[in-house]
Amino acid sequence: MNKDDIKKLIEAGLPGAQATVRGDDGQHFEAEVVSAAFAGLSLIAQHRLVYATLGDKMGREIHALRLKTRAP
Repeated sequence: MNKDDIKKLIEAGLPGAQATVRGDDGQHFEAEVVSAAFAGLSLIAQHRLVYATLGDKMGREIHALRLKTRAP
């Protein structure tokens, strides 16, 4: 799993979202995600939406993901 794969999964799972993903070791990543779907949601709910786009890859192929999320 690489940062481009993660970006594609997030953007496919949250149509219209813009994701920037960083991480060089193949397991630990940082993502900034901007999505209209986040409007009115708590930070926890926003993060859950992002985690849902990654499914079972979290905790397996992706050991850690630091998130920054916001609505446009």
